[in-house]
Amino acid sequence: MMEARIPTALDDFMFDLNGYLVLKRAVDQSFLARLNAAFDRLPPLEYGEWWGNAQRRDYNGATGYELHNCVEADPAFEELIDHPGWINYMRRYCGEQGSYVEGLFIDECIASVRRSGGHHPVHSGGYQAALRTRYLYEHGVFRCGQCNLILAVSDVGPGDGPTMVIPGSHKSNFPHPNAGNYWDLARMDNLEGAVPVYMEAGDALLFVDGLMHGGSSRTNPEGERRVTIYRYGVKWGATRYGYVYSQALLDRLTPERRAILQPIAPNLPPAR
Repeated sequence: MMEARIPTALDDFMFDLNGYLVLKRAVDQSFLARLNAAFDRLPPLEYGEWWGNAQRRDYNGATGYELHNCVEADPAFEELIDHPGWINYMRRYCGEQGSYVEGLFIDECIASVRRSGGHHPVHSGGYQAALRTRYLYEHGVFRCGQCNLILAVSDVGPGDGPTMVIPGSHKSNFPHPNAGNYWDLARMDNLEGAVPVYMEAGDALLFVDGLMHGGSSRTNPEGERRVTIYRYGVKWGATRYGYVYSQALLDRLTPERRAILQPIAPNLPPAR
């Protein structure tokens, strides 16, 4: 088991400045091989089709195969819940540290496969941001509503559809004049200020959801872009699409992982 990483003063500075960090070699090669094996086992589902307690729910027709609630799909995905490569970063940036509601909750967890032609449109930004995605640092603590962790399960280089970000846009007081509305499916490929984030397999991109971001077009004709997307937020949150974790999953999780997926257990009267 790798030692849990701790955010450094430089990490805090760059995260505050740019709204994102790239965590090199966040997972090791042996675990990466297990994740790729898990991806190999994903069935060819149609949109909306369930596989156990996981569901294919692509954000739109251009984003590729997206299996939501993927922690229910394979034990390897369970290990990402509190992975030492990033969990302390999430506790610091969006875990309400030092408050009476300190703790984390996973809003969404997705296994994503994108082949040639796909992209994810630009969205978010600090302008008129929802509290759920807001970036905040004050009184010496971070109070971000949601932070995302995109783990590269395959190499993501030029032509592979890398995530693109606009550094600093999590603090913007103005809308990007050329971004349009999310539902316009505006591509980030040539959007002013946007930069691609290339990663080797095993690297992770951590960013506050209020940062303007999206996926550039995947132009490489061969292979596929494999990533997992885990969105962490405050413990009093709720899953975005109403997914309920199965009792079988909750029963087999470690106490630490269960506390993230179910930070507040149901309070029920005694059975009669």
